[in-house]
Amino acid sequence: MSDITISLSAVEKCFPGLDNPAVNRLTTTIRGGGVTGLAGPDGAGKTTLIRMLAGLLKPDSGEIRVAGFDPIEDSVALRAQLGYMPQKFGLYEDLSVMENLRLYAELRGLPHHEQQAVFDRLLTFTDLTRFTGRMAGKLSGGMKQKLGLACTLLGQPQVLLLDEPGVGVDPIARRELWRMVHSLADDGMLILWSTSYLDEAEQCRDVLLLNQGKVIYEGKPAQLTETMEGRSFLLSAAPGERRRILQEALIQPQVSDGVIQGRYVRLIVKPQADTRTLLSALKCPDAELLPAKPRFEDAFIDLLGGGPSHRSQLAQIMPQIPAAPDETVIEAVSLTKKFGDFAATDHVDFQVKRGEIFGLLGPNGAGKSTTFKMMCGLMIPSSGRALVLGLDLKTSSAKARSRLGYMAQKFSLYGNLTVAQNLKFFSGAYGLRGKSQQQKIDDMVNAFNFIPILRQTTEDLPLGFKQRLALACALMHEPDILFLDEPTSGVDPLTRREFWLHINGMVDKGVTVMVTTHFMDEAEYCDRIGLVYHGKIIAAGTLDELKASVADDTHPDPSMEDAFIGLVEEYDKESAQEAAS
Repeated sequence: MSDITISLSAVEKCFPGLDNPAVNRLTTTIRGGGVTGLAGPDGAGKTTLIRMLAGLLKPDSGEIRVAGFDPIEDSVALRAQLGYMPQKFGLYEDLSVMENLRLYAELRGLPHHEQQAVFDRLLTFTDLTRFTGRMAGKLSGGMKQKLGLACTLLGQPQVLLLDEPGVGVDPIARRELWRMVHSLADDGMLILWSTSYLDEAEQCRDVLLLNQGKVIYEGKPAQLTETMEGRSFLLSAAPGERRRILQEALIQPQVSDGVIQGRYVRLIVKPQADTRTLLSALKCPDAELLPAKPRFEDAFIDLLGGGPSHRSQLAQIMPQIPAAPDETVIEAVSLTKKFGDFAATDHVDFQVKRGEIFGLLGPNGAGKSTTFKMMCGLMIPSSGRALVLGLDLKTSSAKARSRLGYMAQKFSLYGNLTVAQNLKFFSGAYGLRGKSQQQKIDDMVNAFNFIPILRQTTEDLPLGFKQRLALACALMHEPDILFLDEPTSGVDPLTRREFWLHINGMVDKGVTVMVTTHFMDEAEYCDRIGLVYHGKIIAAGTLDELKASVADDTHPDPSMEDAFIGLVEEYDKESAQEAAS
């Protein structure tokens, strides 16, 4: 184990307007030679802590030592030892990959005669050698993160602070990032990886769980997971019953948490829970609860007091849409979008039925966002048709848009307006006036519990609240079709569960949902999936069908992430064989 450490002693940081400290008398020691995960719900203090370690914020009290240095008093000396990768992409998008590397090498004081050798090593390490002339703004999400990591590693730092580097990155790129980071840790580097993805935290040697600025667990992920032994179960359910069973299960006193997992509803029960009574309450007394291997996420949610234990208030205020299960409400017909000679979307076909959740998955740069934007009417196809309710978005976009709600990948509301002002503006933009407008605003405020933050400007809100507000604004006009572009990217598991509680409830009311996501556990909620790669749908079907297509004797029960990666690799293999023949 490396002798490099980060030590904190009674560190506290407060911000005006907050009832509790963002970091509350935190005392711990983080050691090098491995990856330490920093996890916790939104507002737990993760980013505040990392910024203090990087010397960007001064603690109100307590003592911090990073590799023996005080981040504020010894900032110049620490800079040579420290690499910091912020949460938001911090490079220059109008500079090329190589120009960014040269700029950061100059800022780090790397001697000119050493630069090219260092660049060659980092480009090989991050597999960016082929892209040195590409503008950073044109890189995929995964490639941007790899370039950010390369720039952070200039000067050979001994301590690496990574603030949610996996956000918005597809499973393939995330695996590559982890391979690189574990390689660095094996060489003795101290790496602190902040994350909202608990499968990432599970890969860390040690994990630091924060809540309300305090440490609620510190140690190896597996040790916390073991505390859930005997409390994780899978309940088999028919496709049309999974959402109902999950929503019923969440309000039962025996249940701590629940999610959809393929053809099962995964339930975490409370200690000494009577499972027979539970099955009877769920109206499936003859069903069998199959013991499941506990996951780190099970323990995390349980430690925080469990997941949502109520029905969706949002779904309760949405109108019931007449049932028409065989009605096709979203359809792509040979949909194509070209930029010059490049086909971002290449003759894509799919249909989405009424009351269905359809997921578009794919690696960064695969073409799913381009496809998604054409289906929303935000981008005009080069050829083919994007149909919503039988209306061609190329010729009848205004009429179709009145029936759909759209939540963008990036926060698209007005940051300088308060929560209340955003709600009023967007309800007015959708044509609501007078009493009906105020009633709808009041409904959304109650459904999302906005009362404590109504007067806060949205740019100052934690990400989870920003996403809740964006969803509320997208639903002001009670659309029966909802487009969600990576709606929970970067939010914590508790917020993600609340989000999907609302979505499942709305689908029960007849709302049709089309969603993109990089979070594979989130894809489990979809009724069907279309996997986009190189602008084409390379696989489509239910999750169980996609998983079965990659199952073999080595992996008889693959995860959705295994299926995602396996199908992409199989497509690449077949394409290479065709090119060679």
